[in-house]
Amino acid sequence: MSGEATVFQTTASSGSATHLADRLDRGLAFTVEAVAALLVLVEIVILFAGVVARYVFHAPLVWSDELASILFLWLSMLGAVVALRRGEHMRMTGLVSRVGPQARALLETLAITAPVAFLALILHHAADYAMEEQYIVTPALEVSNAWRAAALPTGVALMLVVALVRLMRLRSPRLVLAAVALTAGVVGAFWLAGPVLKPLGQANLIIFFVGVVAANVFAGVPIAFSFALATFGYLALTTTTPLLVMVGRLDEGMSHLILLAVPLFVFLGLLIEMTGMARAMIQFLASLLGHVRGGLSYVLIGAMYLVSGISGSKIADMAAIAPVLFPEMKKRGAAPGDLVALLSATGAQTETIPPSIVLITIGSVTGVSIAALFAGGLLPAVVLGAALCAVVWWRYRHEDLSHVARTPKKEIARLALVALPAIALPFVIRAAVVEGVATATEVSTIGIAYATLMGLLVYRQFDWARLRPMLIETASLTGAIIFIVGCATAMAWGLTQSGFSRDLARWMAGIPGGGYGFLAISIVAFVILGSVLEGIPAIVLFGPLLFPIARAAGVHEVHYAMVVIFAMGIGLFAPPFGVGYYGACAISKVHPDEGLKHIWGYVAALLVGLVVVAAIPWISTGFLPF
Repeated sequence: MSGEATVFQTTASSGSATHLADRLDRGLAFTVEAVAALLVLVEIVILFAGVVARYVFHAPLVWSDELASILFLWLSMLGAVVALRRGEHMRMTGLVSRVGPQARALLETLAITAPVAFLALILHHAADYAMEEQYIVTPALEVSNAWRAAALPTGVALMLVVALVRLMRLRSPRLVLAAVALTAGVVGAFWLAGPVLKPLGQANLIIFFVGVVAANVFAGVPIAFSFALATFGYLALTTTTPLLVMVGRLDEGMSHLILLAVPLFVFLGLLIEMTGMARAMIQFLASLLGHVRGGLSYVLIGAMYLVSGISGSKIADMAAIAPVLFPEMKKRGAAPGDLVALLSATGAQTETIPPSIVLITIGSVTGVSIAALFAGGLLPAVVLGAALCAVVWWRYRHEDLSHVARTPKKEIARLALVALPAIALPFVIRAAVVEGVATATEVSTIGIAYATLMGLLVYRQFDWARLRPMLIETASLTGAIIFIVGCATAMAWGLTQSGFSRDLARWMAGIPGGGYGFLAISIVAFVILGSVLEGIPAIVLFGPLLFPIARAAGVHEVHYAMVVIFAMGIGLFAPPFGVGYYGACAISKVHPDEGLKHIWGYVAALLVGLVVVAAIPWISTGFLPF
């Protein structure tokens, strides 16, 4: 009888703890998401006001960029909190999804306890960093920089609370205790091994930046926290570097003014889908090519080319296009596996289409001109698109279109007129940045104003109820992207200080074949990195190290950017590890196994296109504004 009472009491206490956790979670979600959404809206208003003041009234607001920069760090940290609560931080789940239920549950719990370990270890260093910044006064607003730097300890503390609440909500205390014990055991073992590790020198790079990172990534720990744990462990246990420096590098990576464009383009992409502009583009392209064998597959390639890059999320691009095209393609007999394979391949093909977030990120961490990257990204994507079209032509050359009616010319003209405002927007954005009329950040605010007006006045499709969820989604994606940039920047700094960059430069300089040998090695490396780390982490981590070597090898920096972005994209969207492929499957509601037999022809076409782009630098540099 006493045993039954004990079980009842344990169950009751567990239930009350879960109930408390649910209430805490709802309160945190409401508060943090509301503030993060408000910050996105305020950023848009401030930056748009700055554009209007500069170009309309010729009276620049000298404080607008500084205020936007202060709020941006708060937005990034609160967005990272939202992303952690929603489980939206980038992570590799290829191994996690293949193990048994018990092992998977343990790994999913470790994906929470590992971030808890880092957040608990870094919190007081982040607070010290914010205190140190109080003595610095900003030039325009003349306020203490602590107002900006306080975002770091606040965000870290809130992420720690969110992660602990997620653990409390799990209904298996034994599993939580096992994960906590395992995490604490590993951290403690490394701490005790500190005196042994310090004399190992360069071997610590393998232990921390290969071993620790790989173990965390393959275990499903979010990539940002995998980088952060490895960097913190390396600096704390093998060097005498104050850990305030790591927080400073995290701040530096998250504070590039160029990155201000990220949330604005993310929100713009969501607006384009919500206002019906994306649907108008697709319907027009379908009317032109719907009667051709494989025509809707060509439309898919063309639509991804037009829409891609604006939202900052390939998943968002795919979600705007697939629901419009796939039902009709299935009616015509297309295999679902082939559809998801082509959708995934177009994700890799369009990685260089401006205003791609990857391009903006690579410009921010390497110093390459954003205008040059925007100009250089268009033609290489056409080359890879042509390679995909060749595969489509071969596969659909015998398609039966006897039941498909050709769209009348009057209807095509009507659809063209309807789609014109939507089709014009991507080209206006790209032209404005390439021609130097406006920066990427400025033109994104103009794009938001344009899309809003088109939705209200032209397409008459503007769901006000969706604005708040869109703002929250923007904050979450921004936080996930910018936090990973910050962690990767800190890790890249640690690698540089260790002397690794000098050793890497010396080794790469000895590769036979000069520039082309260097490109070949880079292609192999970034295909692998893209499949494991995803695009932005791989670019941020290795871009600052490899771009100087590329220049020394005689490879143009824009040409090199296109090659590594495509290589990374192929790794990201190719099975079995590429998370982009599984995202395409989720959007298409097709089982991943169905696409496997169809995707390899498209991957081969992408590789052929990549080789062509790598072999002919003019494709990337021929239209640069010299």
